Amino acid sequence: MADMDAGCFENLKGYVKTLKGIILVAEILISLTILICYTVSFYGGHYGVAICEMVSAIIFFVVFMMEMDKSIQVVNWVWSDLLRASTGTAMYLISSLMALISGTKDGARIAGGVFGLLAGILFAYDVCTIILVIKSNSSAYWWVFWIRLYAALL
Repeated sequence: MADMDAGCFENLKGYVKTLKGIILVAEILISLTILICYTVSFYGGHYGVAICEMVSAIIFFVVFMMEMDKSIQVVNWVWSDLLRASTGTAMYLISSLMALISGTKDGARIAGGVFGLLAGILFAYDVCTIILVIKSNSSAYWWVFWIRLYAALL
């Protein structure tokens, strides 16, 4: 049991030093900050995006940290991560703009909106890094993807 805990802690220390680990930790922390800002706001609301994105970032952090993406081949983890990050970008930008426009005289809501814009930028950066990973894979993979998509549509 102690060896398993030590291995998990070593995986955590090693993964946090990678670029993807730093991005996921930053996404978790900024989502938590946004959640706190919207929770203490006078009018509340807008915290559903922060909860969903924080939970999904935690799930992907654990999957990538424990290298479960190599053992669970049913899910294409890179494309799932791209979907998570791109929806996070869009949802954070939309919800934070709504909070900033309607958040007059509510400092916590305005702070949540500003942090939401920063989170949208962070998630957009994550999308860019994921696209670079996808492009670095072989071009044969793209043909397999399009053939499978075409077969699924038939």
